Amino acid sequence: MSSANGTGGSAAGRVAVLGERARVEGYGLAGALVSPADGAGEVRSAWEALDDEVAVVVMTPAAAEVLEDARHRRPGVLTVVMPP
Repeated sequence: MSSANGTGGSAAGRVAVLGERARVEGYGLAGALVSPADGAGEVRSAWEALDDEVAVVVMTPAAAEVLEDARHRRPGVLTVVMPP
């Protein structure tokens, strides 16, 4: 699938993948914005650093646990949790 805007995302928004480095790095090969975060503080920082072009965030279960409340305060961003 080619990108409508040449950045690896679609015209509607980018896909970001957030969580433990070992589980998320490969998604960069598919054009996702990769945000490796190995601890709770890094997860929160990575979440806050996501830009407004991000429409979907795929996260590891550990990242989802850290962001349980925060993910509901970002309307318009679909969050998806990877299986364990």
